[in-house]
Amino acid sequence: MAVMCGMPTITSAKFVKGVIGDDEALDDGKDHIALIGRSNVGKSSIINSLTKQKDLARTSSFPGRTQEVNLFLINKSFYLVDLPGYGYAKADEGGRDKLKKIIFWYLFNSHYQQKLVLLIIDAEIGLTANDKEILRGLEERNKNILIVANKVDKIKKSEYVKQMQSIQKTVGKYKVIPYSAEKKIGVTELTEELFKR
Repeated sequence: MAVMCGMPTITSAKFVKGVIGDDEALDDGKDHIALIGRSNVGKSSIINSLTKQKDLARTSSFPGRTQEVNLFLINKSFYLVDLPGYGYAKADEGGRDKLKKIIFWYLFNSHYQQKLVLLIIDAEIGLTANDKEILRGLEERNKNILIVANKVDKIKKSEYVKQMQSIQKTVGKYKVIPYSAEKKIGVTELTEELFKR
């Protein structure tokens, strides 16, 4: 792990491949840190802001861009695993089911273990029914969960404290990191969490 001034830092990041089932890359012994969240919640933007690479993860204003499990190798030591977004209303039912199957396969039904699962939510909206369903599933399987409340810059200043308290109350014991990929809020704190053993 690269450490600068006592702080863990991401010094290298590269896209390895996208997979939709068992793959040797997932079995190479490196830790997995998974990112899961609704379509268009900003998972790709978070990866780009953490790695300081603008185009590492392809972002799109079109929800549902990620259609497979994308692996990003960080510091040659662990993977950020970017899962497809869920709850994209405009996708047809078949498309939604396909993405849900990939998510459920990797997180809940495969033999792969995640060191950490980042549940990315929209801080302005709070947890949706889909977010709560995923959180329950992660809890039932005793996953190590961290909530990343993205887009905090979109919350009105007068509402901020109340909204963050509401999110914390909903998720209970889990740590919530206020984040903005756009304004680079929370990057240092989230980076530290990625390197925790």
